[in-house]
Amino acid sequence: MKKILDREELKRQVEAWRASDEKITLANGCFDLLHVGHIRYLRAAKQLGGRLVVAVNSDDSVRALKGKGRPLMPEEERAEILAALSDVDAVIIFSERDVRALVREIRPDIHAKGTNYTTESVPERKPPTECGRRVKILGHPKNHTPTETYRTRLEQRRS
Repeated sequence: MKKILDREELKRQVEAWRASDEKITLANGCFDLLHVGHIRYLRAAKQLGGRLVVAVNSDDSVRALKGKGRPLMPEEERAEILAALSDVDAVIIFSERDVRALVREIRPDIHAKGTNYTTESVPERKPPTECGRRVKILGHPKNHTPTETYRTRLEQRRS
């Protein structure tokens, strides 16, 4: 089965999983240079059970969120790397600033977010709770950001 799906393909796949009584967990992010924090977040999301769908911000969306010079890796490469992970069942690239529309479309049982959020600060918290779903904060404290990793590694090389 191909893992990188467009919106219509994802909707059909989610329907098929639901027909088999499988739960759906949605995780999302920029994933601009995959690091151990991302892996821990995605593994924790998968451990909630069922199928794990990962929504990846498009290049334009990352630029709008992170600023000029980002992303460092194009969206297709970020999606391909995520699709190669055994914990990930499907990947979709989305162009909006957040995944509210996608949450409304696929209605995941759980919307997993990283520890840089609280349940109250998740931008997309209303759509899941409106339809009887839940938001879950997962992963380890966010101390593995790409920005911090670059800074630390560059400083080490200069020493």
